[in-house]
Amino acid sequence: MLLAAALVSGLSGDVGSFVIIATVLSLSITLDIVQEHRAELTAEALRESVAIRADAVRDGKDVTVLVTALVPGDIVKLRVGDLIPADGIVLDAQELEINEALMTGEPFPAFKTDAPCSAASPAEATNALFAGTSTVGGSGRMLVVKTGGRTRFGAIAAALAANAPPTALEQGVHKLGLLILRLTLFLTLFVLLAHLVAQRPALESFLFAVALAVGLTPELLPMVMTVTLARGALRMADRKVIVKRLSAIHDLGAMDTLCVDKTGTLTEAKITLEAHVDPKGRPSDRVLSLAYLNSTFQAGVRSPLDDAILSARNGAIDGCVVRLSEVPFDFERRCLSVLVAQNDEHILIAKGAPESILARSVAVDIDGLAHPLDAAWQQKMRDIQDQYARDGLRLLAVAVRSVPHEQQTIAVGDEADLTMTGFCVFADPPKQDAASAIEALTSLGITIKILSGDHGAVVSHVARSVGLQSDRIMTGAEISELSDAALTARVDNIDLFARIDPDQKRRIIAALRHRNHVVGFMGDGVNDAPAIHAAHVGISVTGATEVARAAADIILLAPDLSVLAAGVREGRRTFANILKYVRMGTSSNFGNMLSMALASIVLPFLPLLPLQILLNNLIYDLSEIGIPFDEVDPEDLAQPEAWNMARILRFTIIMGIVSSLFDVITFAVLLKLFEANAAQFQTGWFVESISTQILVIFVIRSRRMPWGGNRPHVILIATSLGALAAGVALALGPWGRLFGFTPPSAALLATIIAIAAAYLFSAEIAKRLAVSSP
Repeated sequence: MLLAAALVSGLSGDVGSFVIIATVLSLSITLDIVQEHRAELTAEALRESVAIRADAVRDGKDVTVLVTALVPGDIVKLRVGDLIPADGIVLDAQELEINEALMTGEPFPAFKTDAPCSAASPAEATNALFAGTSTVGGSGRMLVVKTGGRTRFGAIAAALAANAPPTALEQGVHKLGLLILRLTLFLTLFVLLAHLVAQRPALESFLFAVALAVGLTPELLPMVMTVTLARGALRMADRKVIVKRLSAIHDLGAMDTLCVDKTGTLTEAKITLEAHVDPKGRPSDRVLSLAYLNSTFQAGVRSPLDDAILSARNGAIDGCVVRLSEVPFDFERRCLSVLVAQNDEHILIAKGAPESILARSVAVDIDGLAHPLDAAWQQKMRDIQDQYARDGLRLLAVAVRSVPHEQQTIAVGDEADLTMTGFCVFADPPKQDAASAIEALTSLGITIKILSGDHGAVVSHVARSVGLQSDRIMTGAEISELSDAALTARVDNIDLFARIDPDQKRRIIAALRHRNHVVGFMGDGVNDAPAIHAAHVGISVTGATEVARAAADIILLAPDLSVLAAGVREGRRTFANILKYVRMGTSSNFGNMLSMALASIVLPFLPLLPLQILLNNLIYDLSEIGIPFDEVDPEDLAQPEAWNMARILRFTIIMGIVSSLFDVITFAVLLKLFEANAAQFQTGWFVESISTQILVIFVIRSRRMPWGGNRPHVILIATSLGALAAGVALALGPWGRLFGFTPPSAALLATIIAIAAAYLFSAEIAKRLAVSSP
């Protein structure tokens, strides 16, 4: 719109209008570019602290380098949770499993070996690794072949970036743009047609209509948004919250539902082994010994449960034990098995979730004797689990099976006909500040739901201990029986989700989004990545796996919810200041342009010359540069708020009508009381318009009384009053004649001051109606 207006003004010979429009455009674009560049530099510096890294082998030494620093020929070590940083081939693998769903759509892990392979498709390439996939089992090394945009994932990422769906902030701004466009088209076409019907000069009418269009345009909105978001990112960094995507600040402030993983978020994630019991619930050293062998000989990265087992035993292995093979852990089986040779006997030792182990077991070990796992023993196993789960303890089942001496390897199919030996019992107490952090988030109007792979009773215990609702729970087994539509219908009424897998977490997030919630998800594991990616706001922590951090929009430098509460407040503060500019700009511009449009039809001359309209608009825009630095009311932080076009339109119409009413009063005073000619009328109304437009900022900026709320920031005071002084001086000074102004009388100035004071008083009353819910 502005470019078109500048072009029309230049071609028509209106040099003054062309210069002002060009100045407005240059100011807006320059500030936007400078602030965006500074924001990018700041964000890049912040991202550097949480950038994805890879363990490479260079000059025979292990070094940690940024993924962006990898080059073809590098050798990279891979462990569970690592993101594959480039395209390459496997050099060696120990039960290496890769999640290639991003490339192939296949949800099950792909086993990788270093054996030659001539397959042409990624799904069949057993020795190929692709950037963007992730390690979910085993370990290995890869040779980097292609990096960055030359990888298969790089090509996909470029296509996705070109067609990236708009964020919630972008959708809101798009709706605002359509609203302004409709208002602009209505007013400009109405004025232009009315002038032509009244046989006004066509060129003058056209330039006046163009000036009205420019006057309705919030030229500095991109700059205000950029500055506000960049300052928000810096302030959030001071609160240990790193923003990877600036628009996520808006989504964080608008978030009304937060889904969290239990371990590490609500609990200490410092797991200790509390007990090791047999199927009767009695202490059993054999259970600990078998679990110790399993944890010792597994090839992948040890879990906190493994560390707790190894710390509890803290001793040498009895006898001569040799590791032969392994079936790594994955999220589908929920167990891990190793094959060891001990005293000329080959033993498969399985360790995993109780229900997974029990489903593969046919007997229980009682004092060295195997008893059939009948219904009575199964009930006994469930009773033991429930007993410990009610106390918030977690169980890991251990089972064994003898394997023929000639068998040197095992596969998933060998995890059958097991003998259950007992349970390892672990404690992970809630964080000391978890309850207060939960209270802080709920006081901000955020509903918190726990999404966990743990037992339902454990999740309920943790929820109760931190002050969350704990009686409305749904399990993964129940979710698997529900369609997406059925899950969407029930998701609002569920607080806890237990025993769920990564895809079910994603389905829950999608269901909440379909219920029109702004959803955040906080997690740190490989299994959390799909949910992090699916949420409006994906949140992770610096200690999370690379997959989780790569999927996240926001990264916390401290893994607790109290840090997140501070980030939510800052997100709402940032969005509140953006809304201030939108409300001020749309309501003030609409009111003045409406008055001008109507006055131009009934007056024998233009109420303001096109050049004066543009000058008014430029000065008003300059007065609002300080908005991003302003403070906000506590009410703006209390509840989540998103773009609401109905409320913005309501505010615009109410405040615009009040502004127009006082403009009509000003017109009447100028024409009837002072019998002003065209130049006097234009000067008087320009001073009244610029004064009321700028001073009403101090009324609109807060829901409270101007003197009873938070004080405006010194920068906002300086820019507003400075612009007001410049506008009045420009109209009343000796150079005013260059813009068509003439010095008014003292009586006229006094009257304008009185009208402005009455307007500000009325605006305060109208504001209360305008900000109330429709």
